[in-house]
Amino acid sequence: MQATIAVILGWGLWTANVSVAINGFLGLTVTALPGLLERDFQITIGPWLASLLTLAILLHTVGMTGPYEAVWWWDHLTHTFSASIVAVVGYATTRAVDEHVDDIYLPPDFMYVFIVLFTLATGVLWEVLEFLARELALATGQQAVLVQYGVEDTIRDLIFDGVGAAIAAVFGIPRAQDLVDSIERALDVDNGG
Repeated sequence: MQATIAVILGWGLWTANVSVAINGFLGLTVTALPGLLERDFQITIGPWLASLLTLAILLHTVGMTGPYEAVWWWDHLTHTFSASIVAVVGYATTRAVDEHVDDIYLPPDFMYVFIVLFTLATGVLWEVLEFLARELALATGQQAVLVQYGVEDTIRDLIFDGVGAAIAAVFGIPRAQDLVDSIERALDVDNGG
């Protein structure tokens, strides 16, 4: 999957398509994060989440070459995948802090509500970034690195962010305990524990 992203990055550079090149470069960089976190912080993402992350980046990067505009459901698919990753990582991080810090207690039922809200808030931040990218592109006469098509697109994106959070709650969070433990161990190391 990383090789395909690298090929798309190369194609973006070759054709001087700034949008594809930047998204390819950033995507390839993000796919390196699991290895970096494991090497530098001993946080093990695990193969299932690293694969899901890489697949989400691949789908987004491929989408920048045309499917976002040609395939009506492509944006829904990428938002669902990305949101599920945000939900699992947000859950694991919050749960690790909850388990690590004695003064913090988050009831398990609350965690599901929190993760959906956290994922939607992250989705809102992404939509703001899409809007700013479009405005910057319009102001500079360049092609937008991220594309926003209007209010209806934003609402649909947030709906599919919610779908991704729900999928993560059902399928991802039960598999996230190893990541929670890994983050908690990293917190112990940082605190001299």
